[in-house]
Amino acid sequence: MPQSIAFHGAAQTVTGSKHLITANGKKILVDCGLFQGSRELRERNWQPFGFDPRLLDAVVLTHAHTDHIGLLPKLVKEGYRGPVYATKGTQGLCKVSLPDGGRLQEEEAGYHSRHHTSRHPHPLPLYTEADAYEALKLIQPVHFYDFHDLPGGATFRYIPAGHILGSAFVEVYFDNGERILMGGDLGRYDRPILRDPVPVEYAEHLVIESTYGDRLHERGDAKEKIAGILSRAYEDRSVVLVPSFAIGRTQEMLWYFNELDKEGRLPDMPVYVDSPMATATTLLYMEPGDDLDDELKVDLTEGSSPFRSDMVKFIRDRNMSKQLNNAPGPFVVISGSGMLTGGRITHHLQAHVSDPSTIVLFTGYQAEGTLGRSLLDGEPTVRLFGHEIEVRAQVERLDMLSAHADYQEMMRWLSNFKSAPRKTFIVHGEPPAQAALQARIKAELGWETEVPSQGQFFAL
Repeated sequence: MPQSIAFHGAAQTVTGSKHLITANGKKILVDCGLFQGSRELRERNWQPFGFDPRLLDAVVLTHAHTDHIGLLPKLVKEGYRGPVYATKGTQGLCKVSLPDGGRLQEEEAGYHSRHHTSRHPHPLPLYTEADAYEALKLIQPVHFYDFHDLPGGATFRYIPAGHILGSAFVEVYFDNGERILMGGDLGRYDRPILRDPVPVEYAEHLVIESTYGDRLHERGDAKEKIAGILSRAYEDRSVVLVPSFAIGRTQEMLWYFNELDKEGRLPDMPVYVDSPMATATTLLYMEPGDDLDDELKVDLTEGSSPFRSDMVKFIRDRNMSKQLNNAPGPFVVISGSGMLTGGRITHHLQAHVSDPSTIVLFTGYQAEGTLGRSLLDGEPTVRLFGHEIEVRAQVERLDMLSAHADYQEMMRWLSNFKSAPRKTFIVHGEPPAQAALQARIKAELGWETEVPSQGQFFAL
């Protein structure tokens, strides 16, 4: 069979993106993401891949979020030795996030081993920092719009997706002239920092995400809502905990803090970025790139940084991080992970979530089964490090900050196509979101769609 695709992740769920394209017998994996969320999903990370890593011929990454790259070290650990293609921005972010992920895996395994808080007598990391560095050796940068050869007579190019730094659609051309557009994650319109998603007009086959396929983002003013929360926190001497993705969301929050500072509306309270990964990522966002918006390019060219203000302090030292757990408010902590699935933010949450003056401010999607989703759903207690802890903190959310397109924005992007793809595969979403987007595409565009299940194979 000349060409096909099989879906080994993000199939009727949001996380774990892994899509295997076969072209004339050659196997090309698009993304190698970590499953996140419920225990059933997390346990998939420990199971064998649905393919032999040693038989892959190439890997192409769409962007550097964990649910798209987080199992790359495991892939290499299990025998993959071929090229890994990425944009320059994605390569830079991988250099930060993959070793950080390995360290986190080792630290959490060590913590659970010392405190006997795991079901396993000898908890092991999924992969190590050393495994991550081996994976990084395979990454080869590819510029936006440049065509690059793939095995099996295919070629591909990257098109800016407007999601996070370096994020891209992957346009794969087969040797028969047909193409498949791998959507990765679709970004937003009219947002700071990144340019809008670039329109695409033709593709015989399309793979598109559906994270927010059944809802619209809040259309309010993010800066004004942040200003209100900070003002309240300052008056009440509160601690504001911001679980935030180190890539993209942290920089967007810092951009808003900087705007408030320039307007004289940032309260006199420190903002701690308690994440070595977010600190390193912010430096990458300060390098001019093809996918940054024009305003940011001008700022960077003129030597100014929209991610710094006098109140922002970047923390790398673990002891300084620990001191925040006993420090009096008011102050803000921005830290990962964004869904409260691990990282320093969980220690801050353990220290402050029972205080009714604490504000937990969510800035992004919270997958089913995560601690973040539990808090958003109003659970009265949460389990942290083996203990049930009462939740008395105030919970706020900034829906308008999502880096994922909502269904209106998805339809806006899809409407650029001059002709319908023969098949549109809807991935990267919970079943209700996928069903809603599928119905909307059918009603408004009349396209043929498919919602693949885990491991499902399709001839192209």
